[in-house]
Amino acid sequence: MSNVKLAIIYYSSTGTNYQLAKWAEEAAKESGAEVKVLKVEETAPQQAIASNPAWKDHYEETKDVPVVTLNDLEWADAYIFSIPTRYGTMPAQMKNFIDTTGGLWFNGKLVNKVVSGMSSAQNPHGGQEATILNLYTTMMHWGAIIAAPGYSDPVTFASGGNPYGTSVTVDQDGNMQEDVKDGVKYQAKRTVEVAKWVNAGKA
Repeated sequence: MSNVKLAIIYYSSTGTNYQLAKWAEEAAKESGAEVKVLKVEETAPQQAIASNPAWKDHYEETKDVPVVTLNDLEWADAYIFSIPTRYGTMPAQMKNFIDTTGGLWFNGKLVNKVVSGMSSAQNPHGGQEATILNLYTTMMHWGAIIAAPGYSDPVTFASGGNPYGTSVTVDQDGNMQEDVKDGVKYQAKRTVEVAKWVNAGKA
């Protein structure tokens, strides 16, 4: 059986969710997956980006990261999404991309894909859980199989205790307030493991 193909799809303005994506990539590769780290296209005005030094720096630093396409969704067996919260829901940049997937959905190309989500916000109750649940609502419309970490490993408690997906609080200076690296890596490995089971069932 061929390796699981995993697309890690993120949006990050100042780098938090990019870092989560890179940790997930590391763990997924350790699990034998073929991995693509992909960003959604930035749609914010350049004036807004330029007015925030951290945003501008991250935008420049990640210019070489490929932008996700519908072909990437069709290619992958599994997805990990990493997104900051915007008022308890996903950023417009991610929503804009997801809203282009109607053709794949209509043709059944997203059914039985394995998916997991991660998030961040500037305070512990700033919408992390709601953001992931909002993402999962879309995934249920796809007919995807959600591989949430739950409390299937003690690392979830050490990473803040979010059963829906790893989430992190980030202060005004961009510093993560919880140690979530191991939680991210566990979630990535679990996603790959579930995708292996699904692939084996299909075979």
